[in-house]
Amino acid sequence: MNDMPIPDVTVIVGAYEAMPYLVQCLESVEAQTIGADRIEIVAVDDGSTDGTGEYLEEFAARSAVPTRVVRQANSGGPSGPRNVGLGLARGRYVFFLDADDYFGEEALERMVAMADRAHTDVVLGKVVGVNRSAPRSMWTATKERVDVYNSKVIYTLSAQKLFRRELVERLGLRFDEGLKTGEDALFTMEAYLKGAGVSVISDYVCYHLVGRDDGKQVTKSGTYLWRFDSMRAMMELIHRLEPAGPKRDFLMVRPFTVGTLQQFGPVFLRDSEEIRRHKMELAAPLMEAYWTDGVARHIKVVERLRLAAVARGRSDVLDDILTFVRAKSVPEAVSSRKGDKLFLAYPHFQDRSSGLSDSDFEVTVPDWHDGKRIERPKAAARRASLSRRLVRRVRRDVRRWKSRIGSN
Repeated sequence: MNDMPIPDVTVIVGAYEAMPYLVQCLESVEAQTIGADRIEIVAVDDGSTDGTGEYLEEFAARSAVPTRVVRQANSGGPSGPRNVGLGLARGRYVFFLDADDYFGEEALERMVAMADRAHTDVVLGKVVGVNRSAPRSMWTATKERVDVYNSKVIYTLSAQKLFRRELVERLGLRFDEGLKTGEDALFTMEAYLKGAGVSVISDYVCYHLVGRDDGKQVTKSGTYLWRFDSMRAMMELIHRLEPAGPKRDFLMVRPFTVGTLQQFGPVFLRDSEEIRRHKMELAAPLMEAYWTDGVARHIKVVERLRLAAVARGRSDVLDDILTFVRAKSVPEAVSSRKGDKLFLAYPHFQDRSSGLSDSDFEVTVPDWHDGKRIERPKAAARRASLSRRLVRRVRRDVRRWKSRIGSN
């Protein structure tokens, strides 16, 4: 393979007990309209016992797509095979294709063309689920260039994307083999933040995300300890890469709402006392280090209240909020005296003994109440804007007056 011209894309396939899904996966690579001469496959069998390795070798021997097969002892997760694949990749771009998923026929051709045209380092091709759900919010429109602040790409941090290999090597990006879950989120987030932009293809289904019938997908397994390890790593990464300020606050919403909240949702009411106590202990240092007012104000009230209760170590308050939500109760909407703030009166509103403050109940982002979308009162917002303009005008007049006095 090393004597061949540099391909446009190296498709990295990490495979473990992947039969029979692997057949359709590899057929979808062969069917790519970009052409076999512009791609290569690096496939890593991670200690399979179901014939996966044998099928990979058979495929490599007969396929027109140059294919290199590595067979190794089981590494315990997807990170090891992906890192091996990266070490052998020669393409201008790399794509991590899971062995139970498959491409749309034009996927690589469209993604490479987009990256070359837009000069971006990451390309997201539209993903649909097959026998499972898939992310949807980021596929509203095809866009040549977005970033994590002006789009929804932060809500898809899986590895199934096209990455410019020059970026990967320049940053020394590799998957953290110490994490049992969420390792791809770290890799992708760093590429988003340090790369030269992201492209989104929404008008063509590039990737089919398959739900296995045998329940062997890693995303369906694991313990809450793995999840906390993943959350901690993501929070540390964001703090390392993004200086303190509004942008960091915005990014931190992701690990709190996609991660922390899942550990303190309805499942928390069913957890044993030992697990409940352990989860609160694991969350305590994360909340102390990373939970701020700036982050909180980016989050809807009912989610913010759950996190605020965790931050204050109040599992009893969390129980009351979760029970209220489970009963599908509707909180009263309460306006401040000046009409400039709106609160949702969930349990413990204005109960100082709970440790919660009024600001925890304030509507600060578009929210929902009794099935209707609500926002901060518009009239109050206009008055606040008018007040700010008045303050600026008074300050300007004072400066002018002082200037005239000084000149006399």
